Amino acid sequence: MAVSVVIPAYNVVSYIGDTLASLAAQTMPAWEAIVVDDGSRDGTGEVVTAFGDPRVRLVAQANAGVSAARNRGMAEARGDALCFLDADDWLAPDALARLLAALGEGSVAAYGAYAFVAEEAHPGAAPLWTKAGPFPEGDIVERLLVTNLFHNGGHMLIRAEAARAAGGFLQGVRFGEDWEYWLRLAVAGRFAAVPGDAPLLYVRQRSSGAYLRMATDPASFTPAMDAIFANPALLARFGAERLAAIRRRTEAENAWIVGRELVRHGRAAEGRRWMRASLLAAPSVKRAAVLAAAHALPLLPRALVPQLGRYGG
Repeated sequence: MAVSVVIPAYNVVSYIGDTLASLAAQTMPAWEAIVVDDGSRDGTGEVVTAFGDPRVRLVAQANAGVSAARNRGMAEARGDALCFLDADDWLAPDALARLLAALGEGSVAAYGAYAFVAEEAHPGAAPLWTKAGPFPEGDIVERLLVTNLFHNGGHMLIRAEAARAAGGFLQGVRFGEDWEYWLRLAVAGRFAAVPGDAPLLYVRQRSSGAYLRMATDPASFTPAMDAIFANPALLARFGAERLAAIRRRTEAENAWIVGRELVRHGRAAEGRRWMRASLLAAPSVKRAAVLAAAHALPLLPRALVPQLGRYGG
């Protein structure tokens, strides 16, 4: 089975070389990469062209956003399975092989562990921390409705026919567009988990990333939430009353994310208010402990703050 790696790229001249090098180092050689240069102005396309691996194809388009770039890459892909890899991240050398083995015959997608690295890191650098399993498998729709289980598509492999049947990423949704798409996939079939805690994907923690900007703005969640909960397949499955109850739980989850990111980025008092609202809406012993720790942030070593924010969920 061949894999198509779709890489939307916008002004990532400092990072795209590491991303492509991680593909060239894969233990599974049957892959192609479609780099969709979404109107970069910093020489990203020139780096891709100079990489010199015939398995890497560059597709250039006027700037249209990440969803349009992913959709263009999906249309160009020739593989049996797809991986949507961000252009500033990189894969472990055995990532595609492990994902393919987990995908097997009966799943629409497989996913596994990932790690965060410093913005200036390169392949081989020690991770800041790792998100390891166990991960939910099989029918994950309700779990995925409550919270996005995936950091991005780089630690996931999707059967190409299932990806195309689900349709494209919604271009009108700027935050959570991947979450909405993963849910359409999950409605279509089961997800498999890659065994083990070794990361498949290494994610740069960039200070200028879109996630850091939008995760602290409650309004950013609304377009994705509206699109997700308007899905007629979910209404048919859960019914109006149950789906409304799940949405309230999801809104509490979103409030926790807003609060967590505000705390992590220096707006602690405001962040704790959001975390308290989330806790009242969806009580949790674990989160009560995390909120108590958030009040003690001035007493904690600075190195613990990112972990506190991330492991709150």
